[in-house]
Amino acid sequence: MSDQNWISHFSGLAHLPPDVLASLVTASRVVHLPAGTRIFGPGQAPDAFLLLIRGTVRVQQVSDSGREIVLYRVSAGESCALTTACLMGYDDYLAEAISETEVDAVAIPRATFDDLIARSPDFRRFVFTAFSRRVTDLFRIIDEVAFSRVDVRLAQRLLERANTQGHIDLTHQQLASELGTAREVVSRQLNEFQRRGWISTSRGAVDILNSEGLRQLATAP
Repeated sequence: MSDQNWISHFSGLAHLPPDVLASLVTASRVVHLPAGTRIFGPGQAPDAFLLLIRGTVRVQQVSDSGREIVLYRVSAGESCALTTACLMGYDDYLAEAISETEVDAVAIPRATFDDLIARSPDFRRFVFTAFSRRVTDLFRIIDEVAFSRVDVRLAQRLLERANTQGHIDLTHQQLASELGTAREVVSRQLNEFQRRGWISTSRGAVDILNSEGLRQLATAP
């Protein structure tokens, strides 16, 4: 996928003027990253604007003590809001991004990004629309961490991450990172869910036995 074909994965780019589209396609390159790749980390400066064609990338904050919180995920057809902010503000990253699956992405060099932001209203609209949507999501996460009950958020996250068989391949620590809380808090809550017969746990995994029980809690006011 080295030619213009990748443009079709991003509806906001389809109607760029021909000269802008030509600059974008000529300068950009498609990259493949295996699962588990650290795409960027704190202290690094972004050198490209990434658009995801396939896969999922997890963006997370890690404190000095090693505690993690998942800020958001980037999926196919999306861009990374933190990369956008750092490119526009000429800042270094304060968080890290890890590919959760194999990833195909388009890397738009910084010089091309700066040029198109300056001269193309359509490209600028594409970038800023995605950015504003992600900022709204981050405010929702802040609200959840600050004001929502951990048991409610854990029930919601288990339902979100379960496959069609109700199986979730996540450790207690990974779930804690998802929710921005301590592993011990998640472990106590999972034990309570298990006592109620809603789930069963095994090493590095959770299986949902009663989704309705979790769903009632997840929708609690």
